[in-house]
Amino acid sequence: MRPRHKIGLAGLLAISVAAAFFAWLGVFNVAASTGHWSVTNRLLHFAMRASVRVYALSVTVPDLRKTGLLQASAVHFQAGCAYCHGAPGVSPSPAALSMLPPPPGLSNKISEWTDAQLFRIVRHGVRYTGMPAWPAPDRDDEVWGMVAFLRELPSLDGEHYRELVAGPATSEAGEVSGFDADLARCAQCHGADGVGRSEDVPVIAGQSGAYLLASLKAYLEGRRRSGVMQVAVSQTNEDTFEALAQYYAGRPEPAKPVGDTASIARGREIAERGLPRKGVPACLGCHGGSRKNPAYPRIAGQKKLYLETQLRLFAAGRRGGTAYSSIMAKVAATLDDTDIADVTAYFTSAR
Repeated sequence: MRPRHKIGLAGLLAISVAAAFFAWLGVFNVAASTGHWSVTNRLLHFAMRASVRVYALSVTVPDLRKTGLLQASAVHFQAGCAYCHGAPGVSPSPAALSMLPPPPGLSNKISEWTDAQLFRIVRHGVRYTGMPAWPAPDRDDEVWGMVAFLRELPSLDGEHYRELVAGPATSEAGEVSGFDADLARCAQCHGADGVGRSEDVPVIAGQSGAYLLASLKAYLEGRRRSGVMQVAVSQTNEDTFEALAQYYAGRPEPAKPVGDTASIARGREIAERGLPRKGVPACLGCHGGSRKNPAYPRIAGQKKLYLETQLRLFAAGRRGGTAYSSIMAKVAATLDDTDIADVTAYFTSAR
């Protein structure tokens, strides 16, 4: 080895030993009360922006107008983000404001980032800042829903934000206690009637109580992945799960909409006979109503956007939960876009 190389290696070793000794002494101040040095702050912020910019290059941005989950994302933002960042009409927690540097208010910061960069930040979080990754990182649809909400955030005032989160006639969960508080929390997305406050939130009115209870437990235990629902159920008293399931099971089903008759007719054929050439069994063999296994969900009258999303999640191996989810994963993987459009059109209109 050349002398200069030996000197260089010795120097690196000496620096490493000195750094380890300095850390061992414990004199470096890690207290959060003083924050980083100014130069450290600038370096970390520069590195964060550069990293997000580079990793976002591989992100394909969908049409955010068709993303869905905007209303549910507002509820999630209130539950998981407003504590630190605040929201229209909502101040950040004093504890968050004592962080150095404090979490930024987002309304005046969103425009600094592209949609792809926001996706990267929401999905993966940012180290050393307290910004966590999305609770279910494989649910890209939910992350894009949050990006769509963040794009709307600067245009919201306090009244419109509160209506997105709680609805015009829904009580805030903090004003009541026990079962009523948990029901109010569910109603923020599902409504007190179980019909759902947006097209991407499922109809749970009249659903099997056994299925609803199994779903709540699956979300709580992480067997069914959803960043929105996993946070929601973690804030709900597990002792009220059965009462909540029975409450929504007892709500009347909504009127069924009518769609494209040709698509509905083909979807009905799939539902009744399946697709033998693809090995797809008849949907109604499992989802045919109350005489079937109560662990199977009733999907007649369900929302089309929700059904399409669930089928695609099953096909991608990203939807779990009950003991029968593996059956749906195999079935969904064989369906093409036309099959999905037709069968969901049928079930949306079915009575």
